[in-house]
Amino acid sequence: MPRPHLPLRPLWLCRVCAAPWPCGAARLTLVSEYAHDRVALNIYLCTVLHDAAADLYRLYPDTGPDPATLFARFLAWVPRARPPTEP
Repeated sequence: MPRPHLPLRPLWLCRVCAAPWPCGAARLTLVSEYAHDRVALNIYLCTVLHDAAADLYRLYPDTGPDPATLFARFLAWVPRARPPTEP
């Protein structure tokens, strides 16, 4: 059984592939796990974004992570819900 692609804190790198977390494999897993509840996925990712920002600012207090980069990394990739179709 393959190992899950989970974050290594406080660096927020993937424990398996060392890519910035959420890596591609983690994103696919998250979309699959939250397929029926995109709101919950967004809430979860907002929570981990908050944690990652705090950790990364502690590690790099002078430069810190760029907020736009964090948004792109944690939230911008989430598929949007499809609007309901009219009959």
